[in-house]
Amino acid sequence: MILIPKPQEIIYREDCFECAFGTYIVCEEGVELLPARQLQDCIRQWAGLELPVTRGRFRRGDISLALEDGLKEQEYRLELQAEGIRVLGGDGEGLLYGVQTLCQMVEQKGALIPGVTVRDYPETARRGYYLDQTRGRVLKLEELKHIADRLCRYKINEFQLYVEHTYLFRDLSEMWRDTTPLTAEEILELDDYCFERHIELVPSLASFGHLYMLLSTKSHDELCELADASAQPFSFWDRMRHHTVNVSDDRTLPFIKKMLEEYMALFRSDRFNLCADETFDLGKGKSAKLAEERGIHRIYVDYLKELCSFLKARGKKPMFWGDVIAGDPMLAKELPEGTVCLTWGYAPDQREDESRRMAEAGVPQYLCPGVSGWNQWMNLIGDSYRNITRMCGYARKYHAAGILNTDWGDFGHINHPAHSVPGMIYGAAFSWNGKEVSEEELNHQISVLEYRDGSGRLVGLMAELADCSCFGWYEAVMLYEYVVLGEKGEESDLIKLLKERQSEMRKAGQAAEKLRELRRELKRTAVCMDSSKRDLMQELELTAEGTDTWNNVGMVLLQAAEEKAVDTNLAFALAERLENWFMAYKEIWRRTGKEGELAYIAEIVFWYADLLRGRKKNRKRYEMLNS
Repeated sequence: MILIPKPQEIIYREDCFECAFGTYIVCEEGVELLPARQLQDCIRQWAGLELPVTRGRFRRGDISLALEDGLKEQEYRLELQAEGIRVLGGDGEGLLYGVQTLCQMVEQKGALIPGVTVRDYPETARRGYYLDQTRGRVLKLEELKHIADRLCRYKINEFQLYVEHTYLFRDLSEMWRDTTPLTAEEILELDDYCFERHIELVPSLASFGHLYMLLSTKSHDELCELADASAQPFSFWDRMRHHTVNVSDDRTLPFIKKMLEEYMALFRSDRFNLCADETFDLGKGKSAKLAEERGIHRIYVDYLKELCSFLKARGKKPMFWGDVIAGDPMLAKELPEGTVCLTWGYAPDQREDESRRMAEAGVPQYLCPGVSGWNQWMNLIGDSYRNITRMCGYARKYHAAGILNTDWGDFGHINHPAHSVPGMIYGAAFSWNGKEVSEEELNHQISVLEYRDGSGRLVGLMAELADCSCFGWYEAVMLYEYVVLGEKGEESDLIKLLKERQSEMRKAGQAAEKLRELRRELKRTAVCMDSSKRDLMQELELTAEGTDTWNNVGMVLLQAAEEKAVDTNLAFALAERLENWFMAYKEIWRRTGKEGELAYIAEIVFWYADLLRGRKKNRKRYEMLNS
């Protein structure tokens, strides 16, 4: 049987348990009803039997859910014998996890479940998933609940939504007015939903850097480190690099604290993630004099310390991203006791230096890998496997307090949410149990267990699809913003960007053939899947189409940059293909998400379509590409 995460200890026996008429799911004293309902639904779906749920004590032939004093928190024991099944948890969370394992067995074996004894517990107590709910997609509440269900299924117990401006603050309409933000009622309902599933929904709010929407409003641009923030046009690149608050302004801290107080009231959690990462502009504008007097690290840590103390006074445990303080980890010792540093790194061969330095400084930390989906039509699944296994290994080596697996949006969160599922499951598997499972084997297991793919090939094909991109969204955005907005400043930067991609773009023909074969293989795989999971095929087909279309756009740009003739008829046909693809893309976006920043993405897509047709509307430096 395939079980994810892999249990710490499992012993198989010769007998089996048979679900039958007269089998009850029995909740013993102190047991919550949700795990019983989940098991009931699972047996109904995969065995076709309707087992009643009751309270009381175990009888022969029953499935009993009970708490066991001898087990630790989050630990469970699963005993499947011919005379009945006992699911025992050290607490409600452990019992819930035992039911998830039993459900995975039922999904594969139906009403005849092999006899086993499982003893299981997590190696890392805090196992989280971090979803960018700001830069591009703002997922609908129902989709967020689906994600919470999957987190529960794979024993992830912490969920954070990254928010800059996509919450409907009561007095900040200029900030959120065009972002289809989450409402207080939606967050409260999601918090309840997660709580029932022993998932802690932890608030995460930008409070230092990455405050583009706030600091570009006319009402609050005076709080920005750089001048005239409200006069700048929207830019994906500019948003990533600028918009840090001015720590030398006496109005800044009271304003940010008011935001924190309003937001924290919506959550049960006693944790709060202040973010405080990538403060690139700090000390380079209005606070330059203060930085000269006291130093960049000093003004950074003093501001962060003030916010952490504010949270501590309200019973919250502060968290923050550790990229700035990694340069001087001992400064973290000045922060209030219990403050957690989120040490991140996303490279496939990620180094351990930052993790080690934080551990040597005695700073409590989470290790934070990523699902490698940002700026990709298809997540870089191979990269995410290597990154996540490394970072989970560092977490065990340096006794980290938790693991937080990240799913960032960057330039619009263009990858479909479903594409992050393999990376999410990698994080669940290796934060629970560090025993090695090869990429090929785990991809096979996820294909079978998550996607009901009898061939076991689906995730491997998804990984291959990611490798076919020659002209990606990052390059498309940077080129657009250079030409239209004048971003990155120098003509040499644009030429460098094109030259860096020349060798890749020239592989577009080979990639096209590879994509054709992958699309055929995906269709062959679809017939091996349960019908409830086949909706993914439309998204994968669309992703393959988009990848090939953008590769062809890159080839045309390369021809123009090299002053080669471009076939006008082919360019017009490619523009139409791009527009048709994007129409289907928008429909799928709207199934799971609010509008979010879809309009910004559309603006770039249509600019490329116009560029292919030679239309000169709104172009600033087009002549250098195709004069």
